[in-house]
Amino acid sequence: MNSKQLFLYFSWIVSVVATLGSLYFSEIRGFIPCELCWYQRILMYPLALMLGIASFNSDSTVKKYVLPMAVIGWFISLFHYMQQKIPGFAAIKPCTSGVPCNMQYINWFGFITIPFLALTAFTLIIIFMLLIKKTNISK
Repeated sequence: MNSKQLFLYFSWIVSVVATLGSLYFSEIRGFIPCELCWYQRILMYPLALMLGIASFNSDSTVKKYVLPMAVIGWFISLFHYMQQKIPGFAAIKPCTSGVPCNMQYINWFGFITIPFLALTAFTLIIIFMLLIKKTNISK
């Protein structure tokens, strides 16, 4: 297994763990997703499928589709995390119905929230995709 295949595989594992984690929080723990959570899910769930197929086929060209989705998801996760952790930031866009986006269902160690977990997953996927690009340049 070469480095491109490993990076694809690791990206797929991260996306599957993130997808299963979000389903665990909503379906088993009963946490209702807010609007920004839904946007993050919309971007993460297809990555699990796309990266799984790409890993199986050793298709590193998938990065041109995965990277933009992961970057957009990263910015949404960062914005969501800032709404939760920076006082006064949530007032920029108040939620009009449903669960407020600044609500923290979990707060492990004082900084790990659900958007932080999504931000970490998107960050890892971006790093692995960029490492695939570097291995393509060097060969």
